[in-house]
Amino acid sequence: MDLFEQLAGERLDAAAPLADRLRPRSLDEFVGQEHLVGPGAVLRRMIEAAATHPIQESRRPSTGKTMVARIIAESTGSRFEWFSAVTMGVADVKRIVAEARETIGTTGQRTILFCDEIHRFNKAQQDAFLPHVEKGVVTLIGATTENPSFEINSALLSRLRVYTLESLTPEQIAVLVDRALDDADKGLGDRRLALEDAARKFVCESAQGDARVALSTLELAASLAPDGATITRDQVEAALQRKALRYDKAGEEHYNIISALHKSLRDSDPQAGLYWLARMLEAGEDPLYVARRLVRFASEDIGLAEPSALPQAVAAQQAVHFIGMPEGALALAQATVYLASAPKSNAIYRGYQRAAADARETEREPVPLHLRNAPTQLMKDLGYGAGYRYAHDYDNAVVEQQHLPEPLAGRVYYEPTDRGFEARLKKRMAEE
Repeated sequence: MDLFEQLAGERLDAAAPLADRLRPRSLDEFVGQEHLVGPGAVLRRMIEAAATHPIQESRRPSTGKTMVARIIAESTGSRFEWFSAVTMGVADVKRIVAEARETIGTTGQRTILFCDEIHRFNKAQQDAFLPHVEKGVVTLIGATTENPSFEINSALLSRLRVYTLESLTPEQIAVLVDRALDDADKGLGDRRLALEDAARKFVCESAQGDARVALSTLELAASLAPDGATITRDQVEAALQRKALRYDKAGEEHYNIISALHKSLRDSDPQAGLYWLARMLEAGEDPLYVARRLVRFASEDIGLAEPSALPQAVAAQQAVHFIGMPEGALALAQATVYLASAPKSNAIYRGYQRAAADARETEREPVPLHLRNAPTQLMKDLGYGAGYRYAHDYDNAVVEQQHLPEPLAGRVYYEPTDRGFEARLKKRMAEE
């Protein structure tokens, strides 16, 4: 049976995807993350000292988190237990912990529990790790593509050291691509394939820092070429069809990109605005979510500097709702360019914030009597509406009278800028 199991294992390894076959077996084979595993770096020193401590790895996908965990386990002589927070549950945690406790009791061997997508456990479920991490029954290595501060139980997070693994650069991915072409044992070396410079550059750049994407693209392009061939960029593009855009609509990247759009519009950069808009829409973002953000921007950052900004944004929302996608993308693009090009003012935003603060602090201040409605004789007898001056009876329909509660008399909330239509408003307000 041992012989058959060995043969079956070899066949499974041979059938594995190129990216899996080329997984590094040691730090010397590892590419990227020099700030953590390069000479003298903190994780490398820990591994070389055969020491372990609980780790939280974040944030980018396909940066080698699992490989780092396996290398730590092998280098420290620990058992490696892989755990998925997507497909497994607390019962599996209890089983792994029980096995770890038995192993350390009988052989002294420690267990590294690698929890993939740890953020998919809710914070109550994450408590299942806590007592076992504290007692040292398992060494937890948690991997996430989300911000640990938001997604990880604070009690557990305080017992972990957080390390950020960065996306690979095109140059680092090129090392892996060349290794795949040269390695006759695990890679494509026995096929004597070559890559045109343009094809190599395209593979490395289109992967967007994801080594698995690059190697999968190379493997597919190689399957379309005969042995000894030189793979062209056209063949790579045919294999790739279209690069997948990295965009997690529920994760941090979602908020990063909408922030980039908002700030590009605020800085009056229509080119960047169109780019970030396209990044979201092409990745499948809800167009009505984008439209809502544009409507918000129109009031927050433009306001009365360009009164048509809000109608333009609302019209884009209505167009998307009416005709749908992909045609609605052009309405959003039109609004994006308009908002980026319009004069900017946050005077409305600042004015409302000041007024809201005063409203919260003076919520019990009565309305001045002369501004009150007096629909009954009793109210009139109490002085409601007395002394009110009707604006249209005065020149330019402007009249001087107190409109704010007495403690707020003279308070200024809205201060127009000198930009766009607000310059005219400022002049008129000064004349009044």
